[in-house]
Amino acid sequence: MWSCAESVCVKGKEIKTIMRDSLREKVVHVCNQKMKQKGSDVGLSFYAFCANKNDDPDLLMEVATWWIKTHGLDHFEKAKKIRDMARTGV
Repeated sequence: MWSCAESVCVKGKEIKTIMRDSLREKVVHVCNQKMKQKGSDVGLSFYAFCANKNDDPDLLMEVATWWIKTHGLDHFEKAKKIRDMARTGV
C-alpha cells in the first residue's frame, strides 16, 4: 500500500514512517504559505493539506496516518513544527 515510503509494524499494524517526496513538498509549501499569511506562530491541522471537498480521500488518510498514528500529534500543531518535521522526511 505504501510503495513509495518505508514502514514499520506497530502493534501488528503497518505504519508509514517516511513521507513520500510529493507529499513532503506539499506539506512544506502549505506550511510556508500559512506562516506567510498568518505569522510564524500559526497552527494548523492535517486537513490543511487536503481540499475542502475531500476529493482525495487517499491523501487525507495518508496525512492523517502520518500525523496521528506515526507521530501522535494533537489536532492542531504549529505550522513551523510540521514543516520542520516534513523537511526531515520522517
